[in-house]
Amino acid sequence: MTSKQRAYLKSLASSLEPIFQIGKGSLTPEVTEAISEAFNKRELIKIAVLKNCFDDPNEIAATVAERTKSQVVQVIGKKIVLYKESKEHKKIELPK
Repeated sequence: MTSKQRAYLKSLASSLEPIFQIGKGSLTPEVTEAISEAFNKRELIKIAVLKNCFDDPNEIAATVAERTKSQVVQVIGKKIVLYKESKEHKKIELPK
C-alpha cells in the first residue's frame, strides 16, 4: 500500500464510527471471527481499544491484520483502522 493510498483511506476512516470494541478480555477468537465476517460487508473498519484493555493497540492491530488477512491503515491512540479489499462488495477505489 502506497502512502497516497494510506492517506486516502485515513481520510475515509475519519468519519467512521468504531464498529468493534476490544476490552479487558483483549483479542478473543470470537472478536477476530466477528471482524473477519465484517470484512464480507465492508472494506474499511475502525476498532476502538477500551481503557480496560492492557494490550498495546499496535500489537492488537498487527495480530488482527494477520488473522484476517487485512492491512493496518493506522493506529492513533486507542483507535485502529483496517482495510481489506473486497471481491464482491468493492466500493473503495484506491488511487494509483
